[in-house]
Amino acid sequence: MKAGFWVAPDGADDAIAMLPIGGEAAEIRKSGTTGTGALSFLATTGAEEMIARCPGVAALLPKLADALDTQKANEVGRIFDLEHLGREERALIGEVLGEGEVAATVALPDGVVAQVQESIFPGLWRVRFTDASNRLVADYAEVASIPVAVRRAAGMTLADIEIGTPPEGAMNVMPVLAEIRDRMASYRPGEANHTIAFSLFPMTPDDIEFLQATLGAGPVRIVSRGYGTCRIQATAVHNVWGVQFFNSMDTILLDTLEIGDVPVVACAAEEDFRDSAERLREIEEAYFK
Repeated sequence: MKAGFWVAPDGADDAIAMLPIGGEAAEIRKSGTTGTGALSFLATTGAEEMIARCPGVAALLPKLADALDTQKANEVGRIFDLEHLGREERALIGEVLGEGEVAATVALPDGVVAQVQESIFPGLWRVRFTDASNRLVADYAEVASIPVAVRRAAGMTLADIEIGTPPEGAMNVMPVLAEIRDRMASYRPGEANHTIAFSLFPMTPDDIEFLQATLGAGPVRIVSRGYGTCRIQATAVHNVWGVQFFNSMDTILLDTLEIGDVPVVACAAEEDFRDSAERLREIEEAYFK
């Protein structure tokens, strides 16, 4: 069995399979851009000509910067519809936003999937919804600590744990499940998450298998890539998340469960909004005026 609470299905190497953003913009862009890549593109002659043909992007950028300037981490975010933009304008906004460190796949009812990508400006996200036939049904930019689609899907999970009879080889899973249930019941919005580190609870393979089966897999998967990688999986029960930290060699450093809100490692902080507003205005001033 692969180490860690969330194991890869069918022996796959990666426990979380992310969906690409895709769509019409990607057909033009071909690949995602980092912060440096975005600036390099905007400095080209081709970009200058593209910007001249895309007044909708020039009009949108100051609105995004204003929203970043006033957004609070604990408030509902602001959504900016991109579907009214033309194909080339959506490609250009994709170049400006680039791809930051956090991405998520969110399963919603009726086969709808939200593909979430943080931009190079923390707190500013690109969110695209596809239906069961993989047709694009919504495309927007969102200023928020985490897009509302993530919290909405996580809120559709079960309110309580149904605990069955553990297998004979179980050792510590029942006390862990009791702690999870108690913390679920006592958690209140705005409180810090409670973390259970599995290094402090020696778990047998039977423990892990029973814990996985009891909690189930939920509708949200998040990957945050910085110096290493953090993989987050919502469970099928409310406010319980599997959170794993890996080093650059993809070895697990910390394997935990968090009980509470979306884990903070995936969310933008208050200072991120202000920094992003300043950087976005600098790009607007340099290339769009």
